[in-house]
Formats: sequence, C-alpha cells, structure tokens
Amino acid sequence: MDLLPCGHAARVGRSKLCEHLLVEEPPEIHRRLTGVGTEYDLVCAACAEARDLVVACEGCVERAEEEFTASPLPWLGEPGIRHLDGEAGGTRDEREWRVVPLGDRCLAPLPDGWLVLTADGLVAWGEDGSRLVGAVDVPADDTDRKPYKQRRAAVHTSPDGRFAAVVTDYGQYGTVVDLRDGSPVLALDRGGYHVDTTPFPVAFVGSTVIAATAWNRLDAFDAATGRLLTGRDLSQRYSGYFHGALHPSPDGRWLVCDSWVWSPAGTPHVVDLDAWLHGGRPFAPEDGRKLSQRWYAWDQPIAWVDERTIAIQRIGHDDEAMLPGVELYTVPEHRLKGLLAGPDGPMWAHGGLLYVATEAGLEVWDPGQGARTAVVEGFRPQAHNPATGAFARLSGGRLTTWTPTGWGRMPA
Repeated sequence: MDLLPCGHAARVGRSKLCEHLLVEEPPEIHRRLTGVGTEYDLVCAACAEARDLVVACEGCVERAEEEFTASPLPWLGEPGIRHLDGEAGGTRDEREWRVVPLGDRCLAPLPDGWLVLTADGLVAWGEDGSRLVGAVDVPADDTDRKPYKQRRAAVHTSPDGRFAAVVTDYGQYGTVVDLRDGSPVLALDRGGYHVDTTPFPVAFVGSTVIAATAWNRLDAFDAATGRLLTGRDLSQRYSGYFHGALHPSPDGRWLVCDSWVWSPAGTPHVVDLDAWLHGGRPFAPEDGRKLSQRWYAWDQPIAWVDERTIAIQRIGHDDEAMLPGVELYTVPEHRLKGLLAGPDGPMWAHGGLLYVATEAGLEVWDPGQGARTAVVEGFRPQAHNPATGAFARLSGGRLTTWTPTGWGRMPA
C-alpha cells in the first residue's frame, strides 16, 4: 500500500484536508462544503478558498474531525440540496368542524379520526361524527419567572385511541384521560426544575404511558389504572439528562429522548424499552446511549424513518454552526448513517419518507434518494395519523386532511 500525503499507508478518509491540519497542534478547523450533497473538506481559516487540498488517511481525518467537534466553527460554502419534485399524489379532503384548538399541538390522531383540545375540553371526530369527550383539568404552573420558552398546551393519544395525555409543554403538569368517558386516570407532575426548557416528556407505547416524574427521571405506568410499573431508587444511578420530547420507535422497541445536559448541550439519546419494561433493567433510562452532542441545540424535530433509523433535524454540533437538514442514526448501533441537507420544519415520517411542514406546503423527502421528491402546496399540517397515513390541519372551522397514495416510497 502506497504512502498517502499525510505520511501513512492506510485507507483514505472521507474528506480532504489542508496541509496545515497535518500537524500535532493544528489551527482552528472549518468544514467546507463541496456543493455535492453534504460532502465537505476540512480546512483552516487561511485555506478557506484553497483548492490544493491533500488526501489523508482515515485516522488523520478522524483526528481532525475530533478537533472540530471539540470547538465547532460555522460551515463554509453551501450544501447541495436535491429537488426531484414530481406529483405528490394523495387524496385531499376538507370538511366543516367548528371547534377551535388551543394551539398547533392540540390536534392528535385517533384510529378512525382525530382528537382536539378546545377551551371546552376534548372533542373527538370519528366515523360517527363529532362528540365532546369532556373537560380536562391541568393545573397551572405556579411561577412568576419569565419562562425560557412560552408554555403551550399539547395532546398525545395512545395507538388504540382509548387514552389521551393533555400536558403543558415547557410546564410542570399534565393528566392522562380515558377517552371512553373523559375520566382522569393519572396526574402527571415532573417537578418545577427548568421545565421551561423542554416540551413535556410523555408518550404512549401500547397500553403503557411513559412520562417524566422529575427533571431527570422517566417512569412507565399502566394507562388503564395509573399503576406505576418502574419503581426504582435513583440514588443508585444518577442521571444528568433534562428529559424533553419522547419519540417511541414504530415497533415500541426503542425510545428517543430529546434531552439536554449542562453546560448546556443537546443530547438526544436512546432508551432500550424492551430491556426496561420486560428485560429486568430498571435503570435503562439512566443508561440510555447518547447519539450526539449539540451545544445549545435541543428541542429539534425528530422522526423514526423506520424501526431502526432516526432522523434528527439540523446538521452539526453547535446551535450557531448548523445546517438545515437531518442527521440519520441507526439503532442499536447508535451510529451516524448519513446526512440529508434541506428538511427544515415540523416533521413526521411515513412509509420510509420524511414529511416536513413549511410555509410553502408539505414537503416530501426521500432519505434513500437524498432528495425532496414532492410538495403538497399550500398545506401545512399540524398532526399525522400513523394508522391511516393522513396529515391534518384544523383551522377556521375546517378540518383539512391529505393522505398519501399507498404506503412506502414514492416512485423516482
């Protein structure tokens, strides 16, 4: 094997370097985009425009990457964003539903329709029309301090449509309700410590509801009875995660927690739900594996592309040095699989595709092709129904839905 310009006989790294980085103590490093997707080279400030870069081995490139990650600087150049837009297809439907949601996070899916939180309480829409489920009592946060993020109401539903969690994002409290009669099942309280930094951590996995019961603690409950399923003494296993939005995998095997730690840094991490709930590992949430570290960046759109692939929006390691797009990770390897420049906005996944709500409409992105493949113009949904594939928006007394044609990837 021939020697590379870096002086090593080894496999070639994925990026080229400027020669000033091939030293023991290199200068500050920039990632310079090549214009081909998210491919980039690594350069110092003096070589920001240089073209005579050198090929280096994997080890030298990895060392330069580690130096960059420790002190990330803004990207140089622009990514190559591919638009292969075709017909979005799908079925659009609009009908009258004269209810007013309390916010954009107050519409949630049911197996045969939708659930909305209004000033009068929860209202369900299904095959039999609209019905008032009942009023919901969520305690107000008792604080005079200006919140880091504005509190808002939010609704989450169980896959079978029997239960709903009504919570205050960036707040302390919530409640789980049985939608058959509107009765409260479980009061949620995660304490008041820095709750204004994250949405309320809650999610349904089958008939189990997972929620934060302290800033750094998750617990699981039987949704039907409110019975605690995960009692444990955290003095034996400290966790520094400030838990945020929870994203279960489609098969209920894994849970992504969009959390942060001091000082602060976003630390999305993965919890093995099977080990926690069925495998005798009570501290699985505290042992969750970190996917990445993002200085001052958390509370990002996240979606499961499939049972083993996670898409996390924004590319990079620092809030002031990130690109619009998604980082794709695999579990259980917890490995960065790829990058896709472009997606930017509220995001869901369906049939292996990513759907992103933008001002122009609902964009369809195919991670496999690395491109945007369609736009549903003028439609900015608030919720997605995994059971039917439908996306929905409730505004001005009208419920508008759009359902993709079939399941799976759209043809190229």
